[in-house]
Amino acid sequence: MTQDNSSWVTEFILLGLSNAWELQLLFFTLFLLAYAMVLLGNLLIIVTVRTDPKLSSPMYFLLSNLSFIDICYTSITVPRVLVALLSGHKAIAFEACMAQMFFLHFVGSSEMFLLTVMAFDRYTAICRPLHYTAIMARRACWALVAACWVGGFIHSIVQTVLTLQLPFCGPNTIHSYFCDVLPVVRLACADTALTEWLMASNSGFISLGCFLVLVASYVLILAKVRDRLSQGHWKALSTCTSHVMVVTLLFMPCIFTYLRPAGTLPTNKYVCVIYMTFSPMMNPLIYTLRSREVKESMWRLWKRCRA
Repeated sequence: MTQDNSSWVTEFILLGLSNAWELQLLFFTLFLLAYAMVLLGNLLIIVTVRTDPKLSSPMYFLLSNLSFIDICYTSITVPRVLVALLSGHKAIAFEACMAQMFFLHFVGSSEMFLLTVMAFDRYTAICRPLHYTAIMARRACWALVAACWVGGFIHSIVQTVLTLQLPFCGPNTIHSYFCDVLPVVRLACADTALTEWLMASNSGFISLGCFLVLVASYVLILAKVRDRLSQGHWKALSTCTSHVMVVTLLFMPCIFTYLRPAGTLPTNKYVCVIYMTFSPMMNPLIYTLRSREVKESMWRLWKRCRA
């Protein structure tokens, strides 16, 4: 990425979570364990869904895509954080910072859209069971997943272009452990009020809009089944409960972080850990522990591997 003459900053300094060596060692251990759980848990879900014909329903197809997104999402930041915690090297090039910011919002917003699609899948399965197979056909599922990625790309490219239009000619210290729009925009040598509102409208309202759609879908589901909770409906509601837990872990911190201009409140870098690392780590546990089919398929996979 080329910079014009008004942009003098060639690198940013990521302060991380703490300067104390003892805390850095603690954070390294926690991030390493969390990243290992993200990789192993989500890879296990992907392999299980892809190898077991019994998990061919749209719900598990979308779940495997969610696992792939979670792996990508954490891999954008955590490996660099681990290296920085060990080496103490906190500098990141301007181009690398912009790239990290682009891919974070690209993958992160794609995950939000995918969770919304998963809520639509549960609504269709519970409220329109006779039409479920036709509505959520495999071609429709692929189209919905592709739309999630396209929507994420459009959102992210807008954020990145708005940031690249700003001149960076003074401070280059970012009070976080990764590059994000809010801490980066604060460093611009210009009046960023309009840019901040545009970014808040972009990121914040996407988070809030998807969250409201999700809440509305669950309200409709509960209203539909409250008077006729058969065994099949209890099973579907169980998957909805897992979905609600994932949504809460992801959307609440994002709404708190992005639904405001950059200068109104300080960004809490510890809140960012929830949706950057903790949520992708918990997704495999939430879905596998509450899904008997997934646990049984994993057990069959384990026995095939041992045979």
